[in-house]
Amino acid sequence: MHGTPHIVSDVMTHTVAAIGRGAPFKEIVRMMQDWKVSALPVLEGEGRVVGVVSEADLLHKEEFRDSDPDRATQLKRLSDLAKAGAVTAGELMTSPALTVHADATLAQAARTMAHAKVKRLPVVDDVGMLQGIVSRADLLKVFLRDDEDIAEEVRREVVAYLFPAPTSAARVAVRDGVVTLSGRIKDTSLVPVAARLIRAVEGVVDVEFDVSEHGRSSERTPAPSNHSEDASH
Repeated sequence: MHGTPHIVSDVMTHTVAAIGRGAPFKEIVRMMQDWKVSALPVLEGEGRVVGVVSEADLLHKEEFRDSDPDRATQLKRLSDLAKAGAVTAGELMTSPALTVHADATLAQAARTMAHAKVKRLPVVDDVGMLQGIVSRADLLKVFLRDDEDIAEEVRREVVAYLFPAPTSAARVAVRDGVVTLSGRIKDTSLVPVAARLIRAVEGVVDVEFDVSEHGRSSERTPAPSNHSEDASH
């Protein structure tokens, strides 16, 4: 029923700053500064991603510069202390790298970033070769979608399916990504379903309803929240 969702290849950056395992500490810092990025994929061979070096990995060197951690801290933070003494990308990197494929949906990439608490993901092919990189900012590009484009998709993919004419007379308006569905519809029990489907349309910020069933007086129907919908399952 739905139109084809955007995928990572639609928004990713194809030109990527990357480094090899042997890249020295200062070169890594310089590349991050020059490219204005907070992490770099680490490659080996002809471009296979084997890890990622982030600013957090580099900061351990400064964190432990003038400190002498006690035994408990040493045992608790062995990995961080090792990175504090590291001098190459191969020693600093987090491996294996957390990556995403170009055909993953933006929602899948967003969930991966959120769960791992990272700002960007290397995009790889089936054998792990680097194809690009996708960032949080890239994923937010869907919210730049034109309101009328969103309205047209809601009419075509949701309203025409759930509330077809002539049994219903539903109207769709979108302002700043907020969808309002108004008018008379055949069955208001379908409102929770419509809310879920409309929120799944890319670029939708929120959804509101001002509908009534045929034969009943009009009243404003609040859109079920994501929380209430999830609680029903």
